[in-house]
Formats: sequence, structure tokens, C-alpha cells
Amino acid sequence: MARKSLLVAGFGAFPGHAVNPAQIVAEKLRRRQRAFALAGIDLHVAVLPVEHDALSPKLSRLFAETSPDAVLLLGVAGRRKKLSVETLARNRVTILRPDAAKTLAWSRFIVHGAPDLLRSPCEAARLAAVARKSGVAAAPSRDAGDYLCNESFFLSLLMDRRACFIHLPDWRGAPLNRAARAIENMAKALALA
Repeated sequence: MARKSLLVAGFGAFPGHAVNPAQIVAEKLRRRQRAFALAGIDLHVAVLPVEHDALSPKLSRLFAETSPDAVLLLGVAGRRKKLSVETLARNRVTILRPDAAKTLAWSRFIVHGAPDLLRSPCEAARLAAVARKSGVAAAPSRDAGDYLCNESFFLSLLMDRRACFIHLPDWRGAPLNRAARAIENMAKALALA
């Protein structure tokens, strides 16, 4: 069986979240590289900047360096109560909220002339079922938001990547540890699909 390359990228801190659960989960997965290797997966983990100007170049570099067969992006959505497996990325970004560098997006469009909507090729319902089987509430979602989470998802799909985006609630402690175990199982299912 051919080895698979999986890129897991979680967002770092941003205004209102000095500690991002997505970054914590990504770092927990990095410590599980051996378990991924035993499953036939070359795991690459990165932290994404919550900055409009730095996001696209960072993703491009990561894709060039890792040549991933699949990409799992992680972000936080503080008002959500369960893991949300995103199915749609929209070509839009808010121009009202600054990023971590205190910069506003220069346009409402992520990429001018690109499609308004891109669908993830990942099976969101199946990945959500993997999370639930791991003891964590999860469901597919059609709203990746209008901030950098959606932007990273849209750019990844636009760059023809088999990308999946998971929003985590703002969990800490035991709930976050359970979520990390569930996301590890989801990541393996995504990579081996």
C-alpha cells in the first residue's frame, strides 16, 4: 500500500483568542506522528497565521513542501457546541474584522474572478460519524464563516487540494483532549480515503 501524505494545519492566536484550541490540537497531533506512520501516513503539521497577507503564501509553501494527498484545516468557532465539518467554502471574507496583525482584508472577495462557492470533496457526514464514534459531538456544516478559516478552506480547494475544514468549539481541558483524539481518527480516515 502506498504511503499517504497528510497536512494538518491549525490556526494560531488571533484577537479574542490568545490561545487557539485549533493550534493545541494540531500540536497534539504532531506528537502522534509515529501512530500516523504506523497507519501508512506521513503527517505534516503546521500552524497557520491569522493574517490575510501571510495566509496564501504560507499555504502555497506548505503544499509545495509536503505534496499532501489530503489537507485537514482546523479553526475555532467559539459559539458552536460541536465539531463542525465544513462542506462549502465561499469566495468571501469580511472587511469589518481585523486579523492578528490588525489589518483588514482589502476586498470582500478572496480571489477576484474565482467561483463564488467551492465544495469540499471530503465526505463530511462520514467524518462527523467518525468523531461521534470517538465520543465527540460532530455534524456537517455549510458555513465556514467569513474570516480566515473560510479563506484558508477556499484557497486550499482552489489550489485543487482534497481539503477538509473542521471548526472546533472553544473547548479547553478534557473536552479538548477528547476532541484531539476524535480529530486524530478523522485525520486518519481522511488520509486513507
